[in-house]
Amino acid sequence: MAVKEYRPTTPGRRSMSVVVHDGLSRSKPERSLTTGAKRAAGRNSQGKITVRHHGGGSKRKHRLVDFNRTKDGVPARVASLEYDPHRSAHIALLHYADGAKAYIIAPLGVEVGVEVQSGADAPIAPGNCLPLSRMPLGSVVHNVELKPGRGGQLARSAGSFVQLMAKEGDWAFLRLPSGEQRMVPVSCRATLGRVSNPDHGNITVGKAGRTRWMGRRPAVRGSAMNPNDHAHGGGEGGTDIGRKDGPQTPWGKPALGAKTRRKRRESDRLITRRRKSR
Repeated sequence: MAVKEYRPTTPGRRSMSVVVHDGLSRSKPERSLTTGAKRAAGRNSQGKITVRHHGGGSKRKHRLVDFNRTKDGVPARVASLEYDPHRSAHIALLHYADGAKAYIIAPLGVEVGVEVQSGADAPIAPGNCLPLSRMPLGSVVHNVELKPGRGGQLARSAGSFVQLMAKEGDWAFLRLPSGEQRMVPVSCRATLGRVSNPDHGNITVGKAGRTRWMGRRPAVRGSAMNPNDHAHGGGEGGTDIGRKDGPQTPWGKPALGAKTRRKRRESDRLITRRRKSR
């Protein structure tokens, strides 16, 4: 994969770049593994907007990706590498020896025709899924489970990976892409290798219209609104927010520095080193 930059023939083309998907298959997605994607556009069941700046965008089909990889002992062949509009990583279509088909997150370097396996006895090779207890120290993995049987939750975006640092008793110590280090049970599964499409983070959108294709609507500054629409609104010309208690949301709640995360003590107690020092 490589990043292609366009010639600045128009203001919209200036600085725009895309990832060239040379290694992807040109076949259509597997029909049995696709469903229609419901588009709520930031609205709840009552039709009221609860998430702003969502709406529009290109139509997409949802691909059913297997994050569990529970078909142990059944070899599978990579039939195609495909683009998934709902995620930054590419996906791979597997044809199992027993006739089953499934999508997985495509590891970097895995090509069409390669055989992958899952289970405790799977060989140490990119694309194979096995428990952390059967992996050597220093392994680079992705699609890591937090609890056995729940399915992969860590390192699923393009180019991301987790490194297995140590194993002690029933726990494995992992280093996440953010720099955070945490423990997970050694019985949790992970897929060897790094996630595909690492150049995704180097893309420059280039113009507002391309952002609208992604389903993102414009965000108006609060200081440009009227005082009855936003806590920062009002005043003559460009002015400061004029509040001693700091920036506010449209509903008058603190926007910077206020903690909004619910207490997840079950997960926090397994973090051995945080990504940010307190």
